[in-house]
Amino acid sequence: MKLFEPGKIGNLTIKNRIVMAAMGTGGLIDPFGRLSKRGMDYYEARAKGGVGLIVTGMTRVSRFEEQMPDSNVFPRPLVDGKVATNWLNELAERMHIHGAKLAVQLTAGWGRVVYHDLVNIDRAIAPSEVPCFRNEKINAREISIKEIQHLLDCFAFSSEIAKKAGVDAIELHGHEGYLLDQFKTAIWNKRKDQYGGSLENRLRFPMEVIKAIKKGGGSDFPVIYKIGLTHYLKGGRELDEGLKIIKILESAGVDAFVIDAGCYEKWQWAHPPTSQPPGCMVDMAIAAKEVVSVPVVAVGKLGYPELAEEVLKSENADFIAIGRPLLADPEWPNKVQRGETDDIVPCLGDHEFCLNRIVEGKYISCSVNPETGMEKEFSIEPAKKPKKLLVVGGGPAGMEAAIVAAKRGHDVALWEKSDQLGGMLIPGSIPEFKRDYKLLRDYLVRQVEKLDISVKLKAEATLEHIENVDSEAVFIATGANHILPKIPGVDRSSVVNAIDVLSGTSQVGEAVAIIGGGLVGCETALYLAQNGKTVTVIEAMDSIASNIEAANRLHMLELLAEADVAFLLNTRILEINDVGVRIHTETGETRQIACNNTIVAVGLKPRNTLFKSLSAKRPGVHAIGDCIEPRRVANAIWEGFHAARIL
Repeated sequence: MKLFEPGKIGNLTIKNRIVMAAMGTGGLIDPFGRLSKRGMDYYEARAKGGVGLIVTGMTRVSRFEEQMPDSNVFPRPLVDGKVATNWLNELAERMHIHGAKLAVQLTAGWGRVVYHDLVNIDRAIAPSEVPCFRNEKINAREISIKEIQHLLDCFAFSSEIAKKAGVDAIELHGHEGYLLDQFKTAIWNKRKDQYGGSLENRLRFPMEVIKAIKKGGGSDFPVIYKIGLTHYLKGGRELDEGLKIIKILESAGVDAFVIDAGCYEKWQWAHPPTSQPPGCMVDMAIAAKEVVSVPVVAVGKLGYPELAEEVLKSENADFIAIGRPLLADPEWPNKVQRGETDDIVPCLGDHEFCLNRIVEGKYISCSVNPETGMEKEFSIEPAKKPKKLLVVGGGPAGMEAAIVAAKRGHDVALWEKSDQLGGMLIPGSIPEFKRDYKLLRDYLVRQVEKLDISVKLKAEATLEHIENVDSEAVFIATGANHILPKIPGVDRSSVVNAIDVLSGTSQVGEAVAIIGGGLVGCETALYLAQNGKTVTVIEAMDSIASNIEAANRLHMLELLAEADVAFLLNTRILEINDVGVRIHTETGETRQIACNNTIVAVGLKPRNTLFKSLSAKRPGVHAIGDCIEPRRVANAIWEGFHAARIL
């Protein structure tokens, strides 16, 4: 396979074409600003898993221009010398043991996109005085020439430290609207001196940074430049300019480019969510290959082995970078090489337990792999005393619990009341834009089938049934029921629930009204609109999709707009009648929405009667998943995993 052919970046030989993309190391930094032991384990798991080149999360070169306190989000700047050499050397050696190479991602800083709780407000910087991303009422101040020179000195010294520590390359974070990218971009760089104005002037600082890195690490020390060829933002970078930029940067000494897209305003590109199609930025890599001669690294939902291989075989890129798929399964490369692709844990692209956790100040992990970030602490170990376990409910929580328990050596029986395993993953994976959820459902079912798990379908669990089973522990994963709002006419035959619509149990006419603009309501609206229906979403609150992670929400709103879905916010439903839905709008108007069907998507309530009854009668009964409280797939997976891990 092309994926496993050696490749070169500058003079650096990499054993295969698989790069671990840079991701934030939130929660993996120790109190002294070094990568913690858990952080070391996190990266080593991916090196052991077969990755060719590991790229760390971004590391600052200076703390003075942006006066951030040291935190568990970023390592201390490399200019701290021996402190940095110590942890970098250990990390490099751990990578090299497994044949992987190590690149450290360096950043000039956040600039206008900085979190204001991480930096003193009056020290938010940018190439010029422009509004901050998180609060447009606050302007970042213009960075001075003296500060620019100090940053250049810090880049040179950081490069020297990295090289001495055994690091193999530097990746330069010139992407996503961070400070270095702001210098390149006219909308954020309005300087009147040699660092602003023309494209050549706007590229002066990035080019000087490249030269500083080469000065510190040596002319043969590889510099990989991560850049978005387009921001997809009005006034931001367009593709033509992006291609001009990489040609100029190549002449300054860049040894390879990671070709990306987007910015903070367009996070759905910088961090492609569930709804983005596989290989969503391969076209950018193809365009880059036409104008530069150095290697191009493609990114953007490439965690599908056949697609990744095709990108390389077609010479659309020289390397592929995957990030979140390696959180989901550190063994992705090894499994692909061994032909075990059916055993790869699929990434959902939901951002819930990776990006979202970092934003919330928690350690990085993964919705479908609770071991991420706790590789040693949460590892699956053989049970000291195997038990007989009954799992009631074959949704994601139940299947995950059964799988982990069986791997540990427990005797597992899994009962599911319907005729197939999957639970809410079945209707939740019907839309094409939820393809990754179908991959997860298929993966979990395959693992249940491969392991020594006794599966019983069409099995209605009652207290009597369970009491007649010889089990030492019972996990209740019975899911949730639909909430039916108290609206006049809600019992009409034209009223259906969203889950039944998605699963195909209920058919709808050409025009529908959806009650509820949360995650399920929006996904149902998009699914129906993409299939030619006229859709109106009615929401009582003042926003839609407010319970969806940022990048997923941005893309969902974009897709809903493209599909011409109508929204009525701050709107109360008065009744459902023969014509459709009668509403009271935010302007005080009462009017009728004509539709063939009304779809209810106002949430779920726990189906916990069995758990309450059983737990009152015997020990060893545990609830997992939606029967505790309806939440995300990630919560179900985690609860199933941990219940079985500690059994």
